[in-house]
Amino acid sequence: MKNNRLSGFTLMELLVVIVIIGVLATFVAPKIFDAPEKARRTQAEMQLKGIQQALELYKLDNRKYPTTNQGLKALVEKPAGAKNWKDGGYMQKLPKDPWDNDYIYLSPGIQSKSGYDLMSYGADGKKGGTEDNADITNWE
Repeated sequence: MKNNRLSGFTLMELLVVIVIIGVLATFVAPKIFDAPEKARRTQAEMQLKGIQQALELYKLDNRKYPTTNQGLKALVEKPAGAKNWKDGGYMQKLPKDPWDNDYIYLSPGIQSKSGYDLMSYGADGKKGGTEDNADITNWE
């Protein structure tokens, strides 16, 4: 006798598999889509540390941090009055934060105990904020 029954999946089996995939996607998707923003925040924190190291070298040579008016530009271009400024500067170029904004620098600082405040306003580019929009600073 010939078996005329076709092999394959039933509609019920396909629906069960689709539901399982949907449930798994519900848990996995937020972790995958959240990763780029965490990477940007980590990149901003690392850039802040690099700028901080350059500022410390500047202070060692010049006995003070650049003023707010001189800004971070003093790390790449010799400001007026910097007698012991290192040839070539303290950084090759000033990085922008991962959201393509300039880092904020204030000297003397208000928040930080290091003598200057250094920050990025985060994803929204505005002071304050929470989660992805939270500021990234050198004092927290």
